[in-house]
Amino acid sequence: MATHQISVTVNGEAHAAEVESRTLLVHLIRDDLRLTGTHIGCDTTHCGACTVLLDGKPTKSCTVLAVQANGTEIATVEGLAGADGMHALQEGFWEKHGLQCGFCTPGMLMTGAALLEENPNPSEAEIREAISGNLCRCTGYVNIVKAVQYAAEKMGAAAETANAATDGEDS
Repeated sequence: MATHQISVTVNGEAHAAEVESRTLLVHLIRDDLRLTGTHIGCDTTHCGACTVLLDGKPTKSCTVLAVQANGTEIATVEGLAGADGMHALQEGFWEKHGLQCGFCTPGMLMTGAALLEENPNPSEAEIREAISGNLCRCTGYVNIVKAVQYAAEKMGAAAETANAATDGEDS
């Protein structure tokens, strides 16, 4: 079987790997890099449990070959939290009960993170559209939407506080 040398940056850390041509990105992430937060659900892009951010875009890693990711930046759920604690989305899922079994949660979190990066104040309809490629069999999506709204509000308030502090320094 042919192998390829690839390099990827995952959660800010550079990695080099030798992969077979047929290796899926999800297997590189889980098996080679041991980042098991990215779940394998359907292997057909239907469920979204394997969603990661590939160069900032939500991507279902079960149907991307690892060689296609060569030279890219990948963000997984393990990289979502910062040095100061949980990401606002993670906190939102906790506070608003946006998870039950947790299987879809990593994909929902990564999709939500991409949405909030692109649109810091999404409407309910925009949130539902963004997560429409991620299936949840437990929650009915109501609390997932509430969790994303919670994160948007918290991130917006933090941005306003930071802007106010910067404006005060400029005076």
